[in-house]
Amino acid sequence: MSRRTRSLLLAASLALTAAATQPANAETVGKVGVDWLGNDIKIDAVRDPKIGGVTCHVTYFDRSVIDRLKNGNWFEDPSNNSIACRQTGPISIGDIDLSSEGEEVFRSGLSLIWKDLLVTRIYDKANDTLIYLAHSRQLTDGSAKMSITTVPLFGQTVTWEKGRPQ
Repeated sequence: MSRRTRSLLLAASLALTAAATQPANAETVGKVGVDWLGNDIKIDAVRDPKIGGVTCHVTYFDRSVIDRLKNGNWFEDPSNNSIACRQTGPISIGDIDLSSEGEEVFRSGLSLIWKDLLVTRIYDKANDTLIYLAHSRQLTDGSAKMSITTVPLFGQTVTWEKGRPQ
């Protein structure tokens, strides 16, 4: 393979990696540089498409090109993340999955192919609370890295599209 072909493949891989790590349905609202290599922690605002009035802020690590050159592992960002969800307006709940497995609200690629950052929503009926779990689809070094936040509905005026679950 020629040097030019390798360079083009590398450039295409970097472009795909950048595209894979940019969340869909999210707005980057903050970026904090963490070192001289250009690595950043990004903060995205994610609105739950079926729950009006709830916004989640998700953080994730965005590796720089320098870090990728230095450490290898070109196509993957770390699984470390954090989430905080809060009421940001009147709460209206659409047709949500009420099962204990919940429903995927958001997905963003952390690698070219296999690893995703996911946000799953679960409704805890007994405690009238929305639970949001941020986790990676792929386990890293035998560690399932995750973060959890809740939005209590108790005492709130909540509009249920299909009526409050009984």
